[in-house]
Amino acid sequence: MDTPFLRMRRLRQTPALRSLVRETALAPSQLIYPLFLCPGEGVRREISSMPGVFNLSLDEAEKEAEEAARLGLGGLLLFGLPESKDEQGSGAWAEDGIVQQGLTRLKRNRALRSLVLIADVCLCEYTSHGHCGVLHAIDGEQHVHNDLSLIPLARTAVSLARAGADIVAPSDMMDGRVAAIRRALDASGRENTPILSYAAKFASAFYGPFREAADSAPQFGDRRAYQMDGANLLEAMREIEGDLAEGADMILMKPAMPYADVIRAARDRFDVPIGAYQVSGEYAMLKAAFERGWLEPERAMLESLVGLRRAGAGFIVTYFAKDAAKALA
Repeated sequence: MDTPFLRMRRLRQTPALRSLVRETALAPSQLIYPLFLCPGEGVRREISSMPGVFNLSLDEAEKEAEEAARLGLGGLLLFGLPESKDEQGSGAWAEDGIVQQGLTRLKRNRALRSLVLIADVCLCEYTSHGHCGVLHAIDGEQHVHNDLSLIPLARTAVSLARAGADIVAPSDMMDGRVAAIRRALDASGRENTPILSYAAKFASAFYGPFREAADSAPQFGDRRAYQMDGANLLEAMREIEGDLAEGADMILMKPAMPYADVIRAARDRFDVPIGAYQVSGEYAMLKAAFERGWLEPERAMLESLVGLRRAGAGFIVTYFAKDAAKALA
């Protein structure tokens, strides 16, 4: 008797069968929606390189948050555009800073209690030079001083936690910043505030549209001296291990799609919550293809997100969050 060959298609014949045996699930509660907060009232300014994404005044951001809650999203990641910038980035930790105001306002809204409010901790949106830390001169050239930058970063994290952040998320990539933030949070009575570390944040070409959205492009040089080299997987594991040892509770991988192997390697090695940030360039690239009719929008969007879940991301920060939630309904 001939041995029958394997008929994998038996379980693919109908939508019900495919759903029954599907290995990877994608749900709205696993999606985090980024918001860019700006001064003013009634401001809803579309970002040219990110169609469908806006700089939002606090009243408009609250409307977006209410829709996110109705759609069942897991949370929001908040970024700020201050009214003015300075060399130190003091707007990042100001008690009346734009994100601090946003957190206070959103926390007062009972309809938003299902959302986790995550506050990005970095200085680049607030410094006049656009770098993620404090500058100092070496041989007449300006460089980011790692250890001096830890002080304002920790101060920023405490300010955001006091304003209502459920999670603080340092994205600056300074060495030792997680330990500095953990110490500062604990000393201020915020020992229960979790840290979501951008543990593996690569120096990437895919951040371009974000720098328009957050007005955070460096005024000189680049960030390759502190963000990771995209060629290095083993170094990413060391970065993650170090941040966890310093007190990080969760880790975030950025960018996502070009670094799915890093997500997978981290998932296999570390037993902590892991997220992926589908960054602005990934979003813009797909949106451009959608507008030209080159890709089917809903299928391509969901496929890109399922791929990140399959790689090991427990949650995904994505500008597609609302659209994906609607598609999954």
